[in-house]
Amino acid sequence: MTSSPDRHGATVRLSRRRLSQLAAALVVVGAAGPVVSASPAAAGTDGHAWYARARVLAGKDPVLRSLVAALAPGHEVPHPAAPAPIMLFDNVAFLSAGWVSATAVLTDDGIILLDALGSPAEAEDVIVAGLRSLGADPGALRYVVVTHGHEDHFGGAQHIADRYGARVMMAPSDWDLVTRDPSPYAPARDLEIADGQTLTLGGTTLRLYYTPGHTPGTVSTILPVWTGGRRHTAMLWGGLNPPTGVEELRTYRTSIRSFASRMREAKVDVELASHPYDRGLERAELLRRQPCGPNPFVLGRERTQRFMAVMDLMLRGLIEDAEGTAGTGGAGTPEA
Repeated sequence: MTSSPDRHGATVRLSRRRLSQLAAALVVVGAAGPVVSASPAAAGTDGHAWYARARVLAGKDPVLRSLVAALAPGHEVPHPAAPAPIMLFDNVAFLSAGWVSATAVLTDDGIILLDALGSPAEAEDVIVAGLRSLGADPGALRYVVVTHGHEDHFGGAQHIADRYGARVMMAPSDWDLVTRDPSPYAPARDLEIADGQTLTLGGTTLRLYYTPGHTPGTVSTILPVWTGGRRHTAMLWGGLNPPTGVEELRTYRTSIRSFASRMREAKVDVELASHPYDRGLERAELLRRQPCGPNPFVLGRERTQRFMAVMDLMLRGLIEDAEGTAGTGGAGTPEA
């Protein structure tokens, strides 16, 4: 028998035969994205069985195991120390405040910044200083793509816009969110992102897709990256922490499946994130220690699809739990 802890400290016991059945029937990655081959009835009356399936699919993969832990109910947001800036790829700089990070895409005609950290001070001390330390000119900042309307992602955007003339981009619904929930660091409304929009600068083209769930206007990105002259294709999921309402969770799961399909079409083999739920900080340090070794952010196409399939399974569990709570009169409100 194999046991694994559930969120209440109990154990979910699975026989070896059952584990084999689950592994064989877990995920079929087809034209419609990750498809879980199990019925809701098989999952029981709450999310435990779906979480168990996610753990089986993650196996011993440290990135996927970290993802399972991050999406499990009751997970606490990590607040690690800020690492030094580092070039993850020849054209991608990683600028981190520890618990939240910004990603700078360097092109021949300027820099596209994905998220801007939580305040003008972080923008100056982490982004601007970090780019300089890596030999890049912060004066080349042309665009700030805000993945969603939470302060830890837009807080430094206006500072960068004011100082360097960069244009700030966000989905319309999250521009509205920023307006409804005012922050002293809120950027002035500027460019609106359309679903599936391309953003090209210096011969580098990013694709921006709506992936609502974390917020109504969360945007996820697919972009080209290079290492040692070899091209790869990366994704950056816009907002990992799921909401709590049933309908919002369903929206989130739909986003996972649609974006997984986009990733497959684009042959994505690199995973990036703005929060350290994916062992991103550990992988950055491994790259710093072993710059000539394999790039730990290159997961390969199969692992990036499994990353999304694990998310899909965890969301099925969260939906099951939320439906049970709603059925007993509990709160089913979306995350603030």
